[in-house]
Parts: sequence; structure tokens; C-alpha cells
Amino acid sequence: MNPKGVMRTLLSLTLMLMLVNYVETMVIPALPKIEDQFSTTATTVAWVTSAYLIVGAVASPIFGKLGDRYGKKKVYLISIGFYSLAVLMAGFSPNIYFLIFSRGVQGIGYSTFPLAIAIITDLFPKERVAWAQGILSATLAAGPALGLLVGSYIVQDLGWPYAFHTAFILSLILLGISAKYIVEIPEKTREKIDYLGATFLMLTVVPLLVYLSNGPNVGWTTLSQIALIVVSVVAFPIFLIVERRTSEPLMRLDLFRVRNLMVANVAGLISGTGMFLMFTGLVYYLQLPRPYGLGLTIIESGLLMAPVALVMMTLGPIVGRAINVIGPKPLLVVGSSVSMLGYFLLDTFRYSEYEVLFDVIVTAAGLVNLIIPLVNMVALALPEEQRGIGIGMNTLIRTIGSAIGPVISTVFMDTYVTWLLYDVNGQFIPVAQVPDYSAFHYMYMVAIALMFLSLIASLFTKNYVIKARQEVKREVVEAKHPG
Repeated sequence: MNPKGVMRTLLSLTLMLMLVNYVETMVIPALPKIEDQFSTTATTVAWVTSAYLIVGAVASPIFGKLGDRYGKKKVYLISIGFYSLAVLMAGFSPNIYFLIFSRGVQGIGYSTFPLAIAIITDLFPKERVAWAQGILSATLAAGPALGLLVGSYIVQDLGWPYAFHTAFILSLILLGISAKYIVEIPEKTREKIDYLGATFLMLTVVPLLVYLSNGPNVGWTTLSQIALIVVSVVAFPIFLIVERRTSEPLMRLDLFRVRNLMVANVAGLISGTGMFLMFTGLVYYLQLPRPYGLGLTIIESGLLMAPVALVMMTLGPIVGRAINVIGPKPLLVVGSSVSMLGYFLLDTFRYSEYEVLFDVIVTAAGLVNLIIPLVNMVALALPEEQRGIGIGMNTLIRTIGSAIGPVISTVFMDTYVTWLLYDVNGQFIPVAQVPDYSAFHYMYMVAIALMFLSLIASLFTKNYVIKARQEVKREVVEAKHPG
């Protein structure tokens, strides 16, 4: 295969994934202004981010399966087309409900990640797959970090609609580039789509994510919340029964007995939780007035998060190459350990911008050593005809973690509060409640515990070295003939 064509494909996929992950967070700095402009509540505005997350979580495995069935490039371009249209719609939203709907349709763009990973895994030789996956996986954290930074400038100087206007222009350009340069991968399977299984998967995941997203705003035990969790709990075993009985399931459940796939899904849930716990908690802490936080502006806090993007994009390809030499297991162990250290530093040394900057760089270095090996493990543990849906399921599980992370942060920040006092003519007057020291302390203690669990899970990884290939082949054989 033409090496230039392969590298153009990688560049096209990287730029598109960077944009999708950038758009994921660029709207966050605008949420207060959106709330004011549309005269709505914070609970309703929260759906601007939740709708994107929920649709994206469900779309990832389904579009992954469609890619396995109809061709990955074809389905990838369709998902970008829907995404670009939704970005255009969002910028011209006449009311909050239209904006939420547009953000939901944008969630289809989230499915570009499993499709991109599957395309790269099919195109690149085994010894270079991990390097290419490292570049793509780095966008998972680099994009959101850039979104917080660049989004802050656009919202402040131009207004929130222009965040979507600029993103639409970029997405349209990248759609054209992708159509021209991404190498076509012929579909490898003629299986039918398991629509019944997909329905019960949605009935399991959507209520769960709505429950997690709504909990901090409307409470955990209201009638509507209980109804959501009941639907999810009832639908899940039905989904399992349907998948076991159908001849062409959405995903073969026996694949989950493959050890590395199990480890990747458990560690993916944990790393997704930990990464978004850090993002959410830190954004609040940086903007709280001193002495409760650092008292930074939106733009200043975005600048402080920018090194996350640089660290991820720099270390991503390096970690990918390291997988070829030492395998994923040592990297997962190192990533979990360094992440634990990073969260410990955030808990104990966060009282100046320079301390937080150092802490964030350490934590990002740990997380990149976690995320990239997981993607490689999933891609190589599965037979080619199940690769798209397998990576999509892993993306779904990681997305559930990314929904849990902000919930943990919010619960602690709502539980452990103190009064913000202002000195008025020598008299201290309470004006608002803000999270106190304990909120962030417990938050990072939970993060440390999560990374410890990730470390334990990492020890069960079956290591392999790409150059040797024996272990990789053994994993694929296990996937094709488990048990």
C-alpha cells in the first residue's frame, strides 16, 4: 500500500479527531452566557454538554458495527457529515432546546474515534500500529484541553455562536480532506446489523447516562431518576439474553472473556473517570477566589490547562513506539503509578499556578501511558471483523467513566462547602457558599484510589511485543476461538 496514502490518512484522521474533541469542551466556558441569553436554568443548560456525551456514547459501538459491515471510510464520512451539519445548526440556535438538539446530533461525531482507530489498525503494519494509535489517542485529552483554552478566547471576544461558526468551517474543510485522502478499506463482514440488540443497548446506556448527568442538579432519588435507573437495570439483562440468542449479535459476548479486552475495558472506565474528575475539579478550583482557589480568570485557567495538550501530543507517539518494544503491561503499570503521583501532588501542592502546572503535567503524563496501550490492546485482541464494534464498546465504557468523573467532583463540591466572606467596613459578610479544602482533598483521594485499582487491573494484562508477534497472534486466536 502507498506509504504516502497511509500517512495522509493518519493526518486526516488526527486533525478531525482533534476538532471533535476540541468542540467537546469549547462550549464549557460559554455555559453561563448561554444560560443568561436564553433565560433558562443551570439544570437545562447542563444538557448542552450531556446531550453530546449521551448520544456519542451510544453511537460509538453502533457506528463501529456499521463500519465493520458497510466499510469504515463510508461510515466515517457519514458521521462527519452529520456532525458538521449539527455544528452549523448549533451556531444559529434560536433557543436552548434547539441548541441541545444540535449538540445531541453532534454526538454522532464521537463515533469517529473507534472508526479512526479501526481504519489505522487495518492500514498500518503491526509494528507501526501502536505508534499511529498513540497519535490518535492523544487527541482524547489534547482536544479538550485546547477547547477550554481557545473556547475561552472566542467566547470572550466574539461570543459563543462563533465558537460553532469557526468549528463548522474547519469541519467542512476536514470533511473534504477526509473524503479525498483517507484510504478505502473494503468491508470484511456481511453480517446483518442486530437492531434489537442495539435498541436494548441504548435502553441500558441512555437512562444510565441521563441519571448520572441529572443527579447533581435534580437529585438522585426523585421519581424520574429512579425510573431511569430501573429502565437501565431491566434493559441490561435483556440485552445480554438477546446477544446470546441471536446468530449475528451486535457484539459477541464471548469476546469479553479475552483477558486483555477485559483489562482494557476496566482500565478504560477508571481512566475516563479519573481524567474528567481532574478536568472538572481543577477548572472550578482555578477560578475560585483566594484563599479557596487560585482566583484565575477563564482564560488564565485555560492557559494553565494547555500543557495537557502539549504533553499528550508529544508523549502519544513515544508511548505508541514503546508498546512495540516492551509491550502494554509495563506502560499501564507506569501510567497508573505516575497518575497516582500526579493526583497526590494535586492534593498536597496546588497553592500556586506553578505548582498546579507541574501537577497537571505529571498527571497528564500518567494518563497518556494508560489511554494509548488500552486502545492498542482492544484493537489487537479482536478479529478484524469485530474491531470496529470492539473499539466502539471500549469508547462507550470510557465515556461512562467520563460521565462519572464530573459527578464525583460535583458531589464533593456540593457536600463540603464554606462561606465566601467579604470585608465590608471591617465586618465580614457571607455572600456565597464555595467548595472548601475538604472537597478537593476527598476528590483527589478518590482519584488516587481509582488509579490504584487501575494498577491492580494492569497486573492482569497479558503482555506482548509487536516485533515478536507471537503473543499478538495468540490473543487474536483466543478472540476467534475463546474458551
